Amino acid sequence: MAGSIKIKNLSFSYTNTRQDLIFSQVSFDLSAGEVFCLLGPNGSGKSTLLKCIARLLTPLTGSVLLDGENLSQARPSKIARLLGFVPQSLVSAFPFTVADIVIMGRASRIGMVSSPSKIDRDHAWASMERIGIAHLAKRPCNRLSGGEWQMVLIARALTQSPRVLLLDEPTSHLDLGNQIKILQVVDSLSREGMTILMASHFPDHAFLNAHKVGILKDQSLIALGDPDQVLTQEILAATYGIAIRVLRVLDGVDRKICVPLLKKTNNCHKAQEENPSGACRIKMKGDKWNS
Repeated sequence: MAGSIKIKNLSFSYTNTRQDLIFSQVSFDLSAGEVFCLLGPNGSGKSTLLKCIARLLTPLTGSVLLDGENLSQARPSKIARLLGFVPQSLVSAFPFTVADIVIMGRASRIGMVSSPSKIDRDHAWASMERIGIAHLAKRPCNRLSGGEWQMVLIARALTQSPRVLLLDEPTSHLDLGNQIKILQVVDSLSREGMTILMASHFPDHAFLNAHKVGILKDQSLIALGDPDQVLTQEILAATYGIAIRVLRVLDGVDRKICVPLLKKTNNCHKAQEENPSGACRIKMKGDKWNS
């Protein structure tokens, strides 16, 4: 499966002027099967960048090349077959069933006057099973929770059979269990050769399964590279404006995690005076001090 992508000097402005740039001169390359995690504070332009890559928005400058082909010169129907895009949110005005929504991912492969074939329906069902929502197939989409709806949109994108998958905050509405389920799907798709660009607010996601990470802030990528090298305490603190510790967890896990530091309360200060090792301890009712 092909899927190498090259982003070269991408800039965007909603007013089409350089004075109001959302981001400027963004460049990076991905090989087929790589997972790229895009981090950055709210309003930094992560969603806008993904939309420019998907050609839903027209960049002010720069180009997006997929397997060497400039997508600015490709027809929308072809781009829809090459790129799958999952937005943060999407509202349906009609109570389509989940199966109806998912099979819409085959639209670019179905003729204007044609109906979905058995192959199309099989693709849709396989995607629903992979995401774990096959049991929702007949449920109207206006009776879904936010998390269920997000998983439906991911299944719809997979039904396209794209070479590249763009995910805009794919776990933002999901509970912890379903977050990990989606990250596991991302990992398995990557191992099968699909290239994935994922915008996230969680640096831990990059440690879990990203090959590369980029941090978008102040109109540019302020850091780009391997997660272990990019996601340092200093860079993360500068990105989010808070104190952050990057720790390695052992005990069968053996990976790094990001721990934001809250301002200490008076009770915590008192506890730390009693426990100079640094852990803030909470006294449980009817119990001894517990770390």
